[in-house]
Amino acid sequence: MTPDDEQGGNQITILLIEPNPGDTRLFTESFKDAKLKNELYTISDGDAALDFVNQRGEYAAKPRPDLILLEPKLPGKSGMDVLSELNNEPALQEIPVVALTSSEIGEDIVKSHGFDADQYVQKPVEAEDFVNFVQEIENLWFAIVQEPSSEE
Repeated sequence: MTPDDEQGGNQITILLIEPNPGDTRLFTESFKDAKLKNELYTISDGDAALDFVNQRGEYAAKPRPDLILLEPKLPGKSGMDVLSELNNEPALQEIPVVALTSSEIGEDIVKSHGFDADQYVQKPVEAEDFVNFVQEIENLWFAIVQEPSSEE
């Protein structure tokens, strides 16, 4: 798949799991500003995130995400709990998970607690950096889907 294929109508469904309303707003606005063909859903806690990916309750009619952006520090079930459930459920373990960290040190801390995401991306600090961040996420998606599976 190439970016041109993306323009052809293949839409990426992204689930953002982020408890900070300010960061959620910046993500949402940046995705709109970048004019990417993505469908972005936002959830602010771990319990709702698991309901969303499992298509339970109020999320029963929502699509299963193609990519999950996960802030490890969540109210309710932690990001670690969410990731563990995703990894232990065969139908969900194929969904790439990108851990959002606040710094390189944050990434080391998250990894030291056994948080094993597919990728780690540092969240931007400045609002104007979010559009570049969104482009980085799209590029990361293309890299993930083009990566040959070592298990096949």
